[in-house]
Amino acid sequence: MKTNTINKKEIEKFSKIAEEWWDPKGKFKPLHNFNPVRISYLKENIIKTFNLKKKDKILSGIKILDIGCGGGLLSEPMSRLGADVFGMDASEKNIEVAKIHAKKNGLNIEYFCTSPEKFQSSLKFDIILNMEIIEHVDNVDFFLESCSKLLKKDGIMFVATLNKTLKSYFFAIIGAEYILRWLPIGTHEWEKFVKPEELIDISKKHNLILSDLKGVKLNLIKNDWYLSSDKSVNYIAKFIKR
Repeated sequence: MKTNTINKKEIEKFSKIAEEWWDPKGKFKPLHNFNPVRISYLKENIIKTFNLKKKDKILSGIKILDIGCGGGLLSEPMSRLGADVFGMDASEKNIEVAKIHAKKNGLNIEYFCTSPEKFQSSLKFDIILNMEIIEHVDNVDFFLESCSKLLKKDGIMFVATLNKTLKSYFFAIIGAEYILRWLPIGTHEWEKFVKPEELIDISKKHNLILSDLKGVKLNLIKNDWYLSSDKSVNYIAKFIKR
């Protein structure tokens, strides 16, 4: 019976480098570089879907659950935009780092050391973020089923992950880990990457219907990430719960 989505090996891997979450030149440098395009995509789609009026705290009143939040790299910008943010991670060290950093910056974010299937809450969320987490969990089907239960009807689930292609193996593992050393060796396992069509099919079983799908590419010269029609390595998807 499906009871758990936590992969202990993956948790240990990220716990070992947890103190580096907020170092833009440390082991999470790729995520810091990746963050602007992620934030822009999330903000634009949330505003459009919920027809929000432009104001300083534009996401005010929106409840967001950031699953696999790490040290809070996305939770904090979402909180600054006015959202009520709840961060979740299965690593105690990650949650500890996230709590300390949020407190230091005067941000009211609630963090929990747990996984979606174990989260005891009567709350239903407007938005669920699954950013760069799908490729690190056990049992993607059960993970998405558990996420769907936490999402309101007509709520949005965002998923950013890696496609399972030969190109992604060379770029995300051989290139990023072994040649450029952007990531610690062993960060990713190609076998755990998920093709967009597979993600779409699994999500559909849990009433999560694809609304948008974009590729995300890196401009090596400018060191900038941008949205693209090329989904062969990184991609980001938006699902609506029906």
